[in-house]
Parts: sequence; C-alpha cells; structure tokens
Amino acid sequence: MSKRYKRSEELLEKALELIPLGAQTFSKSKTQYPYGVSPYFIKSGKGSHVWDADGNEYIDFVNALAAITLGYNDPDVTNAVKAQLEEGTIFSLPHELEIKVAEKIVEMVPCAEMVRFGKNGSDVTAGAIRLARAYTKRDHVAVCGYHGWQDWYIGSTSRNRGVPKATQDLTHTFNYNDTDSLHRIFQQWSDQVAVVIMEPMNVKEHEKGFLEEVKDLTHKNGAVFVLDEIITGFRYANGGAQEYFGVIPDLATFGKGLANGYPVSAIAGKSEIMRMMEEVFFSFTFGGETLSLAAALATMTKLQKEPVIKTLWMQGRKIVDGTKTLIGKHALENILSVGGKDCWSFLIFKDTDIYSQWELKTLFLQEVFARGILTIGSHNMTYAHSDTDISRLLTVYDEVFAIVKEVLVKRNLNELLQTKPLVPLFKIR
Repeated sequence: MSKRYKRSEELLEKALELIPLGAQTFSKSKTQYPYGVSPYFIKSGKGSHVWDADGNEYIDFVNALAAITLGYNDPDVTNAVKAQLEEGTIFSLPHELEIKVAEKIVEMVPCAEMVRFGKNGSDVTAGAIRLARAYTKRDHVAVCGYHGWQDWYIGSTSRNRGVPKATQDLTHTFNYNDTDSLHRIFQQWSDQVAVVIMEPMNVKEHEKGFLEEVKDLTHKNGAVFVLDEIITGFRYANGGAQEYFGVIPDLATFGKGLANGYPVSAIAGKSEIMRMMEEVFFSFTFGGETLSLAAALATMTKLQKEPVIKTLWMQGRKIVDGTKTLIGKHALENILSVGGKDCWSFLIFKDTDIYSQWELKTLFLQEVFARGILTIGSHNMTYAHSDTDISRLLTVYDEVFAIVKEVLVKRNLNELLQTKPLVPLFKIR
C-alpha cells in the first residue's frame, strides 16, 4: 500500500465492496487512475486547489470533469445556494427560479427560445433525441463525439452491454471533419434520420466550414441539428461554442459549467420544436431543485459581469504555449502534442516503437500526481487558475517531460514505473 495515498487506497478497498468500480463516474474510477500512484478520494476544494483524503494538496486541472468553471466553492455561488437553502430545496409546485434561469439562458444562448431542465448531461441529450424523433417522426440518429450513458448513444460504443440490438442499430457514428461520413449515413438511411447530434469541438480543431456543412446537410435531409454543449457551453463563450463559431443549432444541450458544479442541465432551442415537450414525456422530480438553479443563476450572472471566459482563454493560452515550448525543449514532438482550445486543452500521447501511449501516460500521471498536479491529460481551465498555478504546472511538466525523455533514450520505463500501466477501455473522443 502506498504511504502517500494510504487513506485513499483504504477508502477504495471499502468502496469496491459496496460500489461497482468504487465510484459513481467512470472517468473518476480506478480505470483512469493507476493504482498505487494515484489519489482516489478528494476531501475538499477551494479555488483552483483540492485536497485528497490523505491531506495532499493539488492544483486541479480536471475540475470535476470540466464542471467547475469559476473555481471550487466560489463565494458568489456558495452565498446564493446558502440563501436558497433557507427557503427550501424542492417543493410541491414549481419555483420562480425555474423562470429566472430559463430567462437567463434565453438571454445568453443564441439558439435558446425555450428551456427545460435535467440533472445530468445524459438527461438532456436523451431528451433532445426523443424530442427530435417526435418532431420528425423518424427513428435513426447520427452522432459525433460523446453524449452520455443512455441506451440510444452508448449502444453505438464498445460499452454497449445491456443495450438491445434493435436500439444499437438506430445510432450511426460519423467522423469529425468528415462530412462525407455523415452523407453516407443519410444515403444509407434515406428519409429515416431524425437528428444529427455532435460536440462542436473537443480534441481536434474543426476545419473551416465543417460545422456549417453539417448543419446544411442535416437540414437538407429533413433532420434536426443538435449541438451537445455540455462542456463547451459557458466555456467557449457566454453563449457557448455556437456563439464562438457562429453556427446556431435547432437544439442545444448544456450542463457542467452551467452551475459551477451543481447538478443541473438544460435543453434549449427553437420554440417550434421545444413546445413538443408538452406531449413528449420529459419529467424529473428534481428537475426544479432550487439549490442547483440558484447556483446556475449566480454562475451565469457572474459570467456576464466579470471577464470569466476571457480569463479561461487567456490563462489557458499560457498553458498551451508553455507546454508546446517544453515539448520542443525535450524533443518529444514524436510522442506529445497539444489539442483542443485554450480554455479546454489536451495533452495527447502517441505510441512509440518501444512503449504504448498508455505506458507513457501512466508514467506521466505517476509523476505529476506526486508533484501536486491533478490532471488526466487535460487542462480544464477555471476562473480561479492563477499565474502561480500555471507556473507550477509548467515547472512540473519540465521535470516530468525530462523523465519521459530519459525513459525513451534509456528504455528503462520498467525501472521507473511503480504500477501497472493503464489499459485502453473506452475511447470516446
């Protein structure tokens, strides 16, 4: 048992007896964090820092899988939640906050004319699919990116156990920056595709005109165009990637940064389509839970009043530029690159003739965790990330990249790696 992560590993052992994988979220589980060299439980967070169950402090660049955009325990959000807590969390009838948050989304998001709430991203992406199917009276779906755990989507991935074959057969994947792959779906399933849903961007930069071409092709074939903005919403711009790229969908889905980590999500879009929710069943006991709505209102208000988005991009640019410089300094261009956008960027590992990307990434994680940086290869920026945080990250990268370079030259990874390498289990992007 690791001394540094003793308490975390004890909790993990207990959790595995009670909770499959020991966590509620796949990306927070032992499948993503190598045993013996990783923390498994976080106790608290403030600003850009978190403390694990053993008391180790980290600068966090995971930030609850990009759900935290302002920083942990942001005072404006926390105070709004505390005030609402005194009034109550859930009632027998709707609360005025539902109207206020919907109004704010309509005010900020270009496509939004009407809004409905869920709790997780999967709620609203599934709602968008059901809505589009009802609107078009068609069944087939074209997807690009990651869209949650529900049958309609996850059946199209390698994690499809438990999903009926009939459901799997209705979802078809097309490739980012490849409109021909989408065109082939429309050709194969002529007049049967209800909806095209996609992440506007994740790791890869989009080619000029790609999003516009997808939208045009979707509409030419009588389908509904949906942007999954669970991550890009309230991160790329106040109005999401649709504002940033200037491509307005019929429907869009939001979550994560909508409420700085509180559990609420939203589907928004054209009234003509959204009004079908009066017939399409989309209903949650906790859809109008007021603490999360209070957090959402406080978060969006702060986004409008302060340079939050500008700061995410500005601080993220320092990381992207600094990381690229260090990759060059250590001559690691053959195995390392940076993808994504400044506000949500990725450190991408490649296979070599000696080691797989997973072996190299495991060594990387082992070393950055030990130096007080929490990342799984991404930089999910927050308003709280300071210049000091960024300087520390780049100092750690300098040290760790030197170790990775040594391993490639000396071929001594087995001597330095203190755990079994991660294995690829579920590729989503």
